[in-house]
Amino acid sequence: MKKVLGIGNALVDVMVPLDDDSVINKLGFAKGSMTLVDTRKSREIKDMIADRVESMASGGSAANTIHGLGKLRAQTGFIGAVGEDTTGNIFRDNMKSAGVNTYLSTKDDDSGTAVAMVSSDSERTFATHLGAAEKLTADDLDRSVFKEYDYLYLEGYLITNMKLVETACKYAEAEGLKIAIDLASFNVVEAFKKEFEHIIDNYIDIIFANEQEARVFTGMEPENAAKELSKKCDIAVVKTGADGSLIHDGNTITPVEAMKVKSIDTTGAGDLYAAGFLYGLVNNADMATCGAIGTVLAGNVIEVMGPKIDTDKWNRIRKDVNENII
Repeated sequence: MKKVLGIGNALVDVMVPLDDDSVINKLGFAKGSMTLVDTRKSREIKDMIADRVESMASGGSAANTIHGLGKLRAQTGFIGAVGEDTTGNIFRDNMKSAGVNTYLSTKDDDSGTAVAMVSSDSERTFATHLGAAEKLTADDLDRSVFKEYDYLYLEGYLITNMKLVETACKYAEAEGLKIAIDLASFNVVEAFKKEFEHIIDNYIDIIFANEQEARVFTGMEPENAAKELSKKCDIAVVKTGADGSLIHDGNTITPVEAMKVKSIDTTGAGDLYAAGFLYGLVNNADMATCGAIGTVLAGNVIEVMGPKIDTDKWNRIRKDVNENII
């Protein structure tokens, strides 16, 4: 089986279910937003929600994808940065428990966290403190690590550090890896469109985007956006939420229906879709099969709070995927 290496912000997801929106209002956040906060504000928020925390586990977009791949028993690695603290240990241990090889630099800062405040209607409001995670630099990358893998998976949030992203892409290209990127968030695409265009035009083989991100990048609706994106890479995937996804391999567009499930929390749905899709690729599956596996993982994760699926569900998913889909 081919191996997948991920690079991203090493964050710990702190899941906080809310009975009402009073905490969000008190903090002055727009419901459904993602707000970057500094160390002082991060500590203030954590004090405020301390008795409401439901779970803490490794997070960050690429880390969620790599963790999911690890739970499917794919061979994986993850590059990131953490602080020398309990939160960093939670991240490291959680990734290793999924069988992920970790290449974590230690920085002089609090480990990054994403406090996800989940309202009763499942809307998520994030307070994200990148901390040590954003201190990962191009100098932290070890080219010899790339030699051990076949795919590189990048989260779009890293685009703010072009030297890091381009160095990773150059190392991957030199070692013959296929390179995949997720476009992260529509507002990130909007703010860094030129940077995304440069990286995609020069290095990327596989693009993952939701319909908002695809619309901002191409100015088109999902089907045409998938076709346009496929001109720039080998495979373009546009995720369309409850409508499923569209996959374009340069010749054919393949629609994939979403699972019919009861949504509790959509945290990690796109990340786990990418995990399933990449699992299909490393097993040489066709596009429809890759999309089907992605859909199974996305459908299962939105039925739980947070981006982690429990052990019993993973056992059923692995059985279903390996016996009935691949």
